[in-house]
Amino acid sequence: MNDDRTQPILEAVDLHKTYRMGSVDVPVLRGSSISVSAGEWVAILGSSGSGKSTLLHLLGGLDTPDPGRGDIRFDGRPIAKLRRGDRNRYRNRDVGFVFQFYHLLPELTVLENTLLPGLVGSRIRADRDRARTLLGSFGLDHRLNHRPRELSGGERQRVAIARALLNRPRILLADEPTGNLDQETGREILELLKREHESGLTIVMVTHDRQIADLTDRTVVLNRGQVE
Repeated sequence: MNDDRTQPILEAVDLHKTYRMGSVDVPVLRGSSISVSAGEWVAILGSSGSGKSTLLHLLGGLDTPDPGRGDIRFDGRPIAKLRRGDRNRYRNRDVGFVFQFYHLLPELTVLENTLLPGLVGSRIRADRDRARTLLGSFGLDHRLNHRPRELSGGERQRVAIARALLNRPRILLADEPTGNLDQETGREILELLKREHESGLTIVMVTHDRQIADLTDRTVVLNRGQVE
């Protein structure tokens, strides 16, 4: 684990996020702030509806805060002020995403799904060696040509993690990565994440489970859109 934590690698300051539901404004985040150091594994803990996933999406640049109401900085730079191409690179290269429901494309093989971030990045040659190495290290070298429907839930999540790590991101954002798995399989996924963390990867993980949160370096509790 990297102990050089003098400056946050990722920081959110006073985030507000409101969604429009018909004619009603629904505030989800109400001035949330969080700071993550390089090499740290942080859990965002909270009940359903507390704003955990919304906060993670804002940190990853998948969504934006309410205009003029909050700032997200990567390596000290506000991502809102990045040019469009730089923001796309941030989402594709600096950050990797893992979701509860995998989001694998059913028509693609395991190897092809893993290679997707390379194709999105418009590289001339996708990093097949990197994908094969990742999948092999996750115990999936015998599954490269299988489709997602032929995999177990745990195997699908391993593919999703390999996909997220293809571009060697500096931060992994994981939204309930074990929420769709049984306890034993979930524990295997957490061990995999722990191994990546010990190699230096910064992880921000959303969970509603206190026991899972206790496995991380630090827990941030989100309650009704605010950090406690």
